[in-house]
Amino acid sequence: METMPNPPLSLIIPVLNEAATITTTLSRLAPLRQDGTEVIVVDGGSRDGTPELARPHCERLIKAPCGRARQMNRGAEVARGEALLFLHADTHLPDNADSHIDQALSRERCWGRFDIRLEGDSRLLPVVARAMNLRSRLTGIATGDQALFMTRAAFDAVGGFPDQPLMEDIAISRRLGRLSPPACLRSRVTSSGRRWDSQGPWRTIWLMWRLRLRYWRGAPPETLAREYRHVR
Repeated sequence: METMPNPPLSLIIPVLNEAATITTTLSRLAPLRQDGTEVIVVDGGSRDGTPELARPHCERLIKAPCGRARQMNRGAEVARGEALLFLHADTHLPDNADSHIDQALSRERCWGRFDIRLEGDSRLLPVVARAMNLRSRLTGIATGDQALFMTRAAFDAVGGFPDQPLMEDIAISRRLGRLSPPACLRSRVTSSGRRWDSQGPWRTIWLMWRLRLRYWRGAPPETLAREYRHVR
């Protein structure tokens, strides 16, 4: 019996009550799927019909305990790709994202991320996005909004995402940074600026920097996650 070759790229999307965005996000991935990318949606217990909307647009729909890190790790467990891409449900990839990733990972880099563009009403969003991209280049730390990608070997070497409710992207960036610097792609993903629009840009910037500073100083992610959820 002939076995199917592993896809070059597995794209993993953790979701929770994303009925408003999931169909659009997955529909835009159709060209990647046609070129062989495996799309895996990991639901954390949605109650708004997200799984039913996602099912026709992905190779696999699975369930996992709620929590972005847990959901992404569960998706990676079943993924068959040689490289892994973790995408938020409200983030859209640039054209030919698979080619960009393949080129980036062939240049002595085992992980990376895209530049980001924030879409929303606030006039400050372009400034916020430029600051995020610059900070990432200077620190070697990426955020989940920037669509983290890595080789399967690198993901396994660092033990995946740490099981924590917040800052899991920063934590895995630190671990991956011991293996290689990140590939910081100029190609941009487009992510929703709904958090900045709903809470106000200055308030959101202050919140994120305050939480990040406390995390760097050793505050437990569980404590920070409670504060983050309260503000949201």
